[in-house]
Amino acid sequence: MGPRETGRWARKETAAVGATVRTVFRQPGPERDTVVQSLKAAGAAIAAWALAGWWLKAPMALLAPWTALALVDATVYRSLRAGLQQLAVILLGTLTAATALALTRGDTLGAMAIALPPLVLVGTYRRLGAQGFYGATTALFVITATSASPAEIGHRFLETGIGAVIGIAVNAFVLPPVHLRNAGDRLLRLPRDTGRLLRAIAVGVRGEWSAEQALDWHAEARRAEETLRHVREARRSGEESSRLNPGLRLRRAQAPQPPFALDVRWTAVIDHLRAVTRTLATLAQGDNPLRSPGSGFFTDWARLAEALAVLCEREYEALARREPSAPYRLEQRAIPEEVREAYEVLDTSFHALSGTGAVPAGELLAETRQLLRALVSEVPSEVPSGVGS
Repeated sequence: MGPRETGRWARKETAAVGATVRTVFRQPGPERDTVVQSLKAAGAAIAAWALAGWWLKAPMALLAPWTALALVDATVYRSLRAGLQQLAVILLGTLTAATALALTRGDTLGAMAIALPPLVLVGTYRRLGAQGFYGATTALFVITATSASPAEIGHRFLETGIGAVIGIAVNAFVLPPVHLRNAGDRLLRLPRDTGRLLRAIAVGVRGEWSAEQALDWHAEARRAEETLRHVREARRSGEESSRLNPGLRLRRAQAPQPPFALDVRWTAVIDHLRAVTRTLATLAQGDNPLRSPGSGFFTDWARLAEALAVLCEREYEALARREPSAPYRLEQRAIPEEVREAYEVLDTSFHALSGTGAVPAGELLAETRQLLRALVSEVPSEVPSGVGS
């Protein structure tokens, strides 16, 4: 990566971080939830150290904040599950280390050679999840820093238990995470980002656009795929966060999950948008054997792209205005007249082409038609009049 590319990457990352920080202060959502969970994890670790290290003077108080930090998880259910997993893994690691020290008569290197291989292997067991790693690290602590006496082993369990109780308690009773709204928050970004990208492409193709621009458009479309993946993850987290969560009793109304039909529709939208940007990126390559359809075709395509961007913007506005506790209501809408006219003009422009320029034009026309069909298949009924017929 050269200096120019590094500079572009740095500017994009800085802009993204700045946008995230502004979102944290401006509105509730996944970004603010992440900040809250991070502060809770730090607070739980400090409280665990204060109890185990400062008050109880535990010989290896580090285990308490270490455990607490790991157990402030995305959901209360996940914290409880991870706590049980971690206690089991740390028990296994401690007993394995104690056995290895006894067999080697306290030889550190020999004890590591005996204890670590099976513990690392056991740590890969999928039922243990991310907690499997702690078996080997606990064994390292026991082998290198303590003795293997029953009293020391008891201290390890006490320190770990303190951290687990504090971590789980903080996660469950201090602003317990409820992710029911997160799928909707992330879904809201899809029409917003899709509309912005369509407008950017429309502006670009009306003039001289470079391969670098086209690749940036394709990268944006692929990032929309990541947003869609986050919607699915948030949906699963929302369902999981409802389990064993005392925070739900403190809320009068629970945010409804967006219907799965929206996931299906936006999957189709993003698939066709990615195909459009891939065709544009291919056309922009200098070694491409196909001829460009010409500025006239791209002017007509840009008009249709802007009309589709309006559809996305109206849907974004409708979703943004929806009350958090209001249900999602979907209905199929007819294609707006201005969109229909723009498509017919583009279709006429395509049929006037000949030669190799018709090949990429046909791809763009077909994918844009499918993109249009996906955008009007099901939309929130709160969308302002003018989107439908």
